[in-house]
Amino acid sequence: MKKAYIFPGQGSQFSGMGKELYENNPLAKELFEKANDILGFKITDVMFAGTDEELKQTNITQPAIFLHSVILAAINADSFSPDMVAGHSLGEFSALVANKCLSFDDALKLVYKRALAMQKACEINPSTMAAILNLEDKIVEDICAEITKSGHVVVAANYNCPGQLVISGSIEGINIACEKLKAAGAKRALVLPVGGAFHSPLMEPARVELEAAINATNFNMPICPVYQNVTAKAVSAPKQIQNNLVAQLTAPVKWTQSVQQMVADGATQFIEVGPGKVLQGLVKKISGTSEAVSV
Repeated sequence: MKKAYIFPGQGSQFSGMGKELYENNPLAKELFEKANDILGFKITDVMFAGTDEELKQTNITQPAIFLHSVILAAINADSFSPDMVAGHSLGEFSALVANKCLSFDDALKLVYKRALAMQKACEINPSTMAAILNLEDKIVEDICAEITKSGHVVVAANYNCPGQLVISGSIEGINIACEKLKAAGAKRALVLPVGGAFHSPLMEPARVELEAAINATNFNMPICPVYQNVTAKAVSAPKQIQNNLVAQLTAPVKWTQSVQQMVADGATQFIEVGPGKVLQGLVKKISGTSEAVSV
């Protein structure tokens, strides 16, 4: 039996996240305080008592979810024995701490830099995302390509599970796409409350900014492979992991394909580490048979 540890991305935050860990575990408290020092502000105050609006800000959301995930993994170190790891978008950084490819400090610095760079890119190009339900991926891809050719950027961004594909692009492009996709038979085309077109070419300014930081960071040989969003395949070579992490900002998250590949490579149990249970639900829809639980 192979265990796959999986880590959530943006969207699983909630007010009060991590508070119980901080109050009940000395190691958790130590790591949270270390994070406050690294970031230069008390992220714990926002995580434990902030409003939903405050927690939705990309520069807060990303480090908050990362911290909740990696600290949860750290305090369960005795039972933490991954054969493989994967993370959804931001969650890939948590996965790389879990498989010891990145140190806690380095990963947190990169996550915060990524969040600020993405926030900046959103301000340069006002943009958004939409969830498309119950339509074949190929139909969604073809309609997006057609709209992009007409001058409005729209691309497939998150392959979450069969029948759930998130698209990303300019505000006008997304609005046109939603209408066309509903006409093509989508059950729903729902514009998401996000600040920008993540995992699309509109994130190019953020990719350039993050590339220098990632290339200047030390990546170690991991203790187990990471199934990266960009390739949906097992990767262990540090340089390749770095390159894929850079590419991830403007490339789609191949979550469906990653889970399918992990199952093909022997994963029988998926353990979600972090806030929420979104990934467990997606794994069940993708594999149908695999066990999916949380720490």
